[in-house]
Amino acid sequence: MELPLLPTISTFFIILSAILVAIGWNLIRQGKIKAHQKTMIAAAVSAVLFFIIYISRTVFIGNTAFGGPDDLKMYYTVFLVFHIILATTGAIFGVITIHAGLKNRLVRHRKIGPITSVIWFFTAITGVAVYLLLYVFYKGGETTSVFKAILGI
Repeated sequence: MELPLLPTISTFFIILSAILVAIGWNLIRQGKIKAHQKTMIAAAVSAVLFFIIYISRTVFIGNTAFGGPDDLKMYYTVFLVFHIILATTGAIFGVITIHAGLKNRLVRHRKIGPITSVIWFFTAITGVAVYLLLYVFYKGGETTSVFKAILGI
């Protein structure tokens, strides 16, 4: 089985970000504030690298359609929409949480940090599931770039 390079790399970064969030959560429970900050920044950088690769691939190469059985396509699409909503919510919460931490607004940071982390864990899990459904369990469908889809080039 040959896995596609860019989706595999971007999925690696989303997994890495979730692992770093878990490590950061553990560090703050141990009172290691500086290590927590560095780890959470690394988690954010990893998530941004995922996003850059994902957006670049989407714009220039395209998105891959679900290649599994037609009777599963509706379920996949609903699952994908759920993942996208989670990812968007997690990213917004992530920016707010990191900003609050960096600005020393610790009451807010402590209140939303655990919520953000849980959302991000589910985002990573559902992201891996989307990757597996598109490239491992089933052969991916057609890939069409945004430029080709919109402009016909």
